[in-house]
Amino acid sequence: MLLCRVRHNSKERRLEPQITIGLLTDAHGFPLKVTAFEGNKAETKTMIPVLQDFMATHRLEDITVVADAGMISDANRKAIEAAGLSYIIGEKLPEVPYPIRTWIEDSPGQAPENGMILSRPVYEGPAGARRKAITYYQYREARAKRTLRGIDQQVAKAKKAVAGQAPVKRNRFVGIEGEQRFLKEDIEKKARDLAGWKAYITNLDPEKASADYVIGAYHQLWHIEKAFRMSKHDLAARPVFHRQKDSIDAHLSIVTAALAVAQRLETLTGWSRKKFITTARRYREVTLNINGHHLTAETDLPEELTAAIDAIHSNSRPD
Repeated sequence: MLLCRVRHNSKERRLEPQITIGLLTDAHGFPLKVTAFEGNKAETKTMIPVLQDFMATHRLEDITVVADAGMISDANRKAIEAAGLSYIIGEKLPEVPYPIRTWIEDSPGQAPENGMILSRPVYEGPAGARRKAITYYQYREARAKRTLRGIDQQVAKAKKAVAGQAPVKRNRFVGIEGEQRFLKEDIEKKARDLAGWKAYITNLDPEKASADYVIGAYHQLWHIEKAFRMSKHDLAARPVFHRQKDSIDAHLSIVTAALAVAQRLETLTGWSRKKFITTARRYREVTLNINGHHLTAETDLPEELTAAIDAIHSNSRPD
């Protein structure tokens, strides 16, 4: 049986025939399931089947999907909602939402307190089966400083472009009407009002999942992103030099097993996979056969590596 490898829209602008791979992990990036789909299959038709199959296999009533807004499209979120699943998703802020706008109007000239959280209820889902969701808006001072620094740099370039002192390049603060250039002050004000704010939307019950829990769960995404980078590059999950579905599944199973082992080693030793490999690969044990006599030559391991290996062995023995 062949798995359809086709030239399709690639997020990385690749032109080679491709397949779609779905990697399901837990909150710490440990791989739970990997599935391959045809390369031209939409994400909405791959995500839900993988989740439902995993739930059926392990007899789960619900799972919570945690993802970034760039990964979960509006169609995917609606599909998750329609399937009756829970989610925590980072949301984009194209406009200043009502809670933030109200706070700004009520507190003119003041900066929000670091860590401040505002909320707004949202009702989503089909008629007759609507499920309440909540959007949390959190302000972080460090995030605001980074954003405002970038805005200041872009506005400075925009002013030079408007004054004719620099060529007009891609800049959201520069407007052009005919031959006239002008500074988009309304866009600048909106950007400054949103500086430091991040939105998170979830349909979890607020009595069971507080705002801090939702935001904290979202910020664990770096574990999952790390697992994806590791599977792609370090473990050479791609390119896939196979055509038969069984061969492709076998390749992905080996990669997933290697990812699980690497994640386990990092957890047990506290070392990064790169540090463990580069440190351990320098040490060898050689057995020499000289006239029937076997001599073993080995290099003493440093204490740090010995401790790491002992940690692996002590946690690998059955109880």
